[in-house]
Amino acid sequence: MRINVYVDGFNLYYGCLKGRPYKWLDLERMCGLLLRRFEIGRIRYFTAHVKERPENLQAPVRQQAYLRALGTLPSVEIHYGSFLTKPTRMLLANPPSSGPRTVEVIKTEEKGSDVNLATYLLVDAFRDDAEAFAVVSNDSDLTEPIRIVRHELGKVVGLLNPQPVPSQRLMLCRPTFAKQIRAGVLGASQLPARVVDGAGAVIRKPAGW
Repeated sequence: MRINVYVDGFNLYYGCLKGRPYKWLDLERMCGLLLRRFEIGRIRYFTAHVKERPENLQAPVRQQAYLRALGTLPSVEIHYGSFLTKPTRMLLANPPSSGPRTVEVIKTEEKGSDVNLATYLLVDAFRDDAEAFAVVSNDSDLTEPIRIVRHELGKVVGLLNPQPVPSQRLMLCRPTFAKQIRAGVLGASQLPARVVDGAGAVIRKPAGW
């Protein structure tokens, strides 16, 4: 059975990659290990270009290296959202008895990836692009599109959860199957430290990854 995979890049990163030595992740290999009884079709990866920050100036450089490495994998397609950064006022967790109860902060939000993922999932299911569909995310905002594909269109739909605890709301859509993405699979799914693209350019695993 042919299966398409839809990867929420930031949910995957913050769920099981941040602070761990698995960031140089081969998505084809990971999906192959988690979905052994399926033939992998498309792997759609949804992300946004990160911006440098004072505490992490090299983040865009590392991300660009990884995106270039992903581009060498035949089944992977990358879809981009965007970041929105703006000042906003937020309540203090422990406000003083007198004085301001809010503080102005710079808030950065990733926009578009969840909508893009939901859109491609629904469109691919409607056009029978695959017989089964798997979503790599624990974002409860995806509950309704997953429910539609599973129960309105009657497709096989799996959840591959990068977070330690599955979203109870997401599980209410009753997927065909659900699996946890564990460290053993991540460790066995690393790209080579040196990747060569179609033009012969060498892409190296970032230091510290």
